[in-house]
Amino acid sequence: MDITLPILILAIPITMFLILGIGGVKMSRKMAGVLGILGMGTTMTLAYIVAFTYFFSGDSAFIADGIRQQLAVFDATWLAFTDKLVVNIGFLLDPISAMMLVVITTISFMVHLYSWGYMEHEPGFQRYYAFLSLFSFSMLGLVVATNIFQMYIFWELVGVSSYLLIGFFYKLPSAVSASKKAFIVTRFADLGFLIGILLLSFYTNTFNFLDLTHNPELALASTGGATFMGASVLTWALVLIYVGGMGKSAMMPLHIWLPDAMEGPTPVSALIHAATMVVAGVYLVARMFPLYLVEEAALTFITCVGAITAFYAAVVACCQIDIKRILAFSTISQIAFMMVTLGVARPDLHDGMGYMASMFHLFTHAMFKALLFLGAGALIHAVHSNNYTEMGGLRKYMPITHWTFLIGCLAIAGIWPFAGFFSKDEMLAAMFANNTLWGAWMTMVAGLTAFYMFRMYFMVFWWEENPHYKEHKPHDAPWQMSLPLIILAAVSCVAGFIPFGELVTWNGAPYHIRIEPQVATTSLIVAAFGIGLAAWLYMKKNSKPAAMKNAMPVLWKAANKRFYWDEIYMFITHKIIFNIICKSIAWFDRHVIDATMDGFAKVSQRTSVAIKGMQSGSIQSYVLWYFFGAVVLAAITWICLL
Repeated sequence: MDITLPILILAIPITMFLILGIGGVKMSRKMAGVLGILGMGTTMTLAYIVAFTYFFSGDSAFIADGIRQQLAVFDATWLAFTDKLVVNIGFLLDPISAMMLVVITTISFMVHLYSWGYMEHEPGFQRYYAFLSLFSFSMLGLVVATNIFQMYIFWELVGVSSYLLIGFFYKLPSAVSASKKAFIVTRFADLGFLIGILLLSFYTNTFNFLDLTHNPELALASTGGATFMGASVLTWALVLIYVGGMGKSAMMPLHIWLPDAMEGPTPVSALIHAATMVVAGVYLVARMFPLYLVEEAALTFITCVGAITAFYAAVVACCQIDIKRILAFSTISQIAFMMVTLGVARPDLHDGMGYMASMFHLFTHAMFKALLFLGAGALIHAVHSNNYTEMGGLRKYMPITHWTFLIGCLAIAGIWPFAGFFSKDEMLAAMFANNTLWGAWMTMVAGLTAFYMFRMYFMVFWWEENPHYKEHKPHDAPWQMSLPLIILAAVSCVAGFIPFGELVTWNGAPYHIRIEPQVATTSLIVAAFGIGLAAWLYMKKNSKPAAMKNAMPVLWKAANKRFYWDEIYMFITHKIIFNIICKSIAWFDRHVIDATMDGFAKVSQRTSVAIKGMQSGSIQSYVLWYFFGAVVLAAITWICLL
């Protein structure tokens, strides 16, 4: 493949960032918006061409003996630490990176177009589009990295971009606090990622993905059986690398930043949740999946963290009233779903069932989660509130938003024939194939997903109309915002029928996605029960929700407060770390270290005052001191010789 197209896919967004970031203040809003949209539209077109060529051309460069190849389109040396340990920078094209090119550019283009209407009257419009371009560049660079060190660089760029966008409304203290929280939490996680990278590269002498994944047993052998605290060095390296993914993908206990990230503009939330940032952890595990397969302990850790996170986030989502935070916890739960699917895989499942199911859901989830967030933005744009208690009955006023949002809810609930049904069924089938307990647990989480999503849907579109509508009548968003909703809704209707397993292959071989009748029937019944329960409680105004809340006030309040994770972190940081540990260290530093150094200084000062007469400038005085020194030296020498 000609390297021009891959280079342009990365070059156009970063060029748009520089143009809009440097020259945006001299541009009109319209010009900045058009440039940003055209830049991302061109990038999306090029990404589609590259992906289409890779998947459908039948080129011998891509397919050999019926196996789809991994291809480093370009791979240039950037840093050379030793003869063997070299960091390259390049563009890796394989099934999952080609799929992610489509996902990122599609969602990013929809967000660019949508933002033209949503952010129209916001100050800093040009700056906003510059940051969007930087974010897109960072995400694209992350998924096409040829080696883990290059991925880490773009991983950090994604963190910087998210910091800038979450804190876009920098005059709001809550937005500034949220951006700092996201940045700090993910930096702690990324420290684990970096240590894992260094540990892995120290033993394997490579950063290259192809070298690491083509022969994972060699990576295991390269550690020489080294262990630490009962686990192999490779297990530690992979777990530490996954810690970076836990931070980006908001897995417990590093999940606290994501709900607060909703302080950023709503289109940004769609980009963060649907494109790459939050699913970066899933992509990281998928990229290094052959290595994880040879370390069952690391996979078990991933499974347990994912299962706990999925259930926790689903329960919390059931008790939120901010529609963006409901969707935020939904994302945490869905990403955890993908993690569990990867984690339950074992080397004996050579058909790659869990791997394929997770990647399939990553693709479908991106489409309907972007739809739901952009739909939430349309609602907020209409009623000027994130709180669903200030909505109700909006189906009459916002038909486009209503129908597209309903499609998103049906898709995420896993109702046939929407996209989420096929990918969710595949994930559950992979879990049941490995462990019935995990399958049953995640089926329950899927039922909770259907419940809390339709709880929100009924409260927003069916519950009693808000009396404020008489003063300010809601209406559907302008075409720039409505068109992306329609397109994403259409994709959410048909994406499940894409022959995904034959394109995004496992180990280069096609995988035929199939519906397991027993699993599908069970999940549909559970989802229908969740939707039915939500309809019974929230479709029309009644006293049942209040009665349920009053029946379990402690549980409801705890879930509404996210089970006090923020309070726990505040207690640990402020009461223990800052108040006890830091104050103790500060006291020791001030009264022991500083006092000791001050004592040395005072002794030096007083000594210098006492002997300053020795430097009087008088020759006679110098001769006298010289003679006195010579006598003392002679006396010491005579005593030593006795």
